[in-house]
Amino acid sequence: MIMPKKLTPKSYEKLKKELEYLKTEGRKEISERLRHTASFGDLSENFAYQQAKEDQAFLEGRIAELEAILNDAVLIEKKQNNEIVDIGSRVTLLLGNQEQTFEVVEPEEANPIERKISSKSPLGKAIFGKKVGEEVVAETPNGKIKCKILKIE
Repeated sequence: MIMPKKLTPKSYEKLKKELEYLKTEGRKEISERLRHTASFGDLSENFAYQQAKEDQAFLEGRIAELEAILNDAVLIEKKQNNEIVDIGSRVTLLLGNQEQTFEVVEPEEANPIERKISSKSPLGKAIFGKKVGEEVVAETPNGKIKCKILKIE
């Protein structure tokens, strides 16, 4: 059983759209590829067909994963408690001599380009549950990162 994930309404809708796409367009594309590659002949030596079957298994696995996440999701609204870092917090950190702001999210929502860090990432784990003014050290694959929490929104 998958543990319930805390999702913002926006993230919930994004995952729901992905699920709908995979169930309709994704399945349709795989079905067409299977039908097309099956026409090549002997299926036991048909690499394109075998690849399409693997892609189908991956697609169905992702559909099952998304359904489980969405069925068990706990929707969270805008954070009311700005005293500690939690899922949904926007946190401004002093990293070195530079201020950087991140949103702390569940791993499925993490997106470095959008400045969304996973609560399970080294930095996310280091700041999770902490308060403004606290200094923490995150153990990353590239070494230790020291930071100070400046603001929690």
